[in-house]
This record gives sequence, structure tokens and C-alpha cells, in this order.
Amino acid sequence: MKPKAGKVLSINVTAIVHEGGWTGDKGRTGIDKRSVATLVKLVNDAVEGDLVADRKNHGGYDQAVYAYSREDAEWWESELGISIAYGRFGENLTTQGIEVSGAVIGERWHIGSAILEVAQPRTPCRVFAGFWDRPNLIKEFTEAGRSGAYLRIIQEGQVRSGDGIVIEERPRHGIKVSDLFAARGEERFQIFEILAGKESSKSVQEWASKLLIRK
Repeated sequence: MKPKAGKVLSINVTAIVHEGGWTGDKGRTGIDKRSVATLVKLVNDAVEGDLVADRKNHGGYDQAVYAYSREDAEWWESELGISIAYGRFGENLTTQGIEVSGAVIGERWHIGSAILEVAQPRTPCRVFAGFWDRPNLIKEFTEAGRSGAYLRIIQEGQVRSGDGIVIEERPRHGIKVSDLFAARGEERFQIFEILAGKESSKSVQEWASKLLIRK
């Protein structure tokens, strides 16, 4: 059995649905997530009990689960001089002891009975800035380079707070979530070309190939 690389400190799902001018095109958002103590199912392209209001820009297979590390949250606490609760970044999984922003794209994590695949960085939006009531948050988040990672559900299953995280596979291409988050313009497409290659899983190849078509 492979050793645990980290653990899940908290599973977070939507606790309050907010409405208002800052909540985006749908006029409501499920970004306000709080910790739950029960088993949570990861099914299809969703976290059971969670809400993704704007399905056009969020959620779906390539953004099914959002993970953010406690280590990155603690960096923000120090930087901003505030206390940050689990789920405050809108994350479904608050992790400890495993690289999230620095995970390799296509890396597969075994958590509980589920297998998840690191998909892409989180791009900050005005809903996130509005939730924090911090107008400059998009710029600050981008400059910090601590994006967290969206995950695909490769094997459906159940997870709970306290579950270990085992890295089942790690692609040889070595491209990290943080690399893609920091890349701009032509550099991003060069990364997509590598990710569309044979060293990536089929799901990563398909995702990267779709993005290349948009070039």
C-alpha cells in the first residue's frame, strides 16, 4: 500500500446561498461553504450537498471538486492578519501535508473510496472578491500564486474529514498547477500542447486538446 501524502482536514459544502449584486450573472452563489462531519458522496461531476449556481463558468467534470491547502490558507492569515475558516476559499476539500497549488496536473489522489485527478488551477472571479468583500482580491490572489486545484472525479466514492490522501499516480511531464496558473499568452498554449501529449491521461489529453482548439 502506498504511503499517505497528506490528509483531508475538512469536507466543505454550501451552507448559505447568498444573493446580491456581487454574486454573478445568476444573482446567487453557493461559494459560502462550511465543514460537515458526515460522509460525503462524490458522484458524477459534483459533491453531494454542494451548490454550483453558475454552471456555465463553474462546476462540471473538469471542476468537480475544489481543493485548497491549509498551508496556503495559513499564508493568507499571516499576510492579511485575519483568521480563515475551513471552506472560506469556496473549497470542498481543505487539505494538509500535500501540495495542492504545486500538484502535478493529472496527478491522481485516492481519498476514502474515491479517486480524484488534479485538473487545473482556480481562476479568481468577482464573486470570490465579493464574498470576501475585498475589491483587490483577484489581483492579490493572482500575484500570490496560491490557486488551489480543481479535481476531476475519476472513481466515484465517499469521503470524510480525516481521510488520508494517497498519491496513486504522478505524470512524468512534471507540469504543476502553479505553472499553468502563472503562465500567460503563448506560454499557456505551450503548456496545453505538452499536456495533450502521450504522458498525460486520456482525460487530461482531451481537456488540453479542447483548449488548444480555441487558440
